[in-house]
Amino acid sequence: MVAQVKAWGNSQGIRLSKELLALADIQTNDYLDIELVDGAIVLKKTRKHRTLEERAKEFGGKLGPYEEFDWGEPVGRERW
Repeated sequence: MVAQVKAWGNSQGIRLSKELLALADIQTNDYLDIELVDGAIVLKKTRKHRTLEERAKEFGGKLGPYEEFDWGEPVGRERW
């Protein structure tokens, strides 16, 4: 199957035939995992979009080296 990359808003997209999607058991609104493997784009059906916690597991469960920062006393009309 040959598909052409076309403009889609500010992005680009391709259309896949209904027959191809049926063979891959992919329906509208399914989630796909997209990887680049040896220069090829590989699409795999996945259960859902990963949560922030699931993504953080890739980094040992830490979301960042962030600690609470003291901005000092309020100045102006902001409320703390």
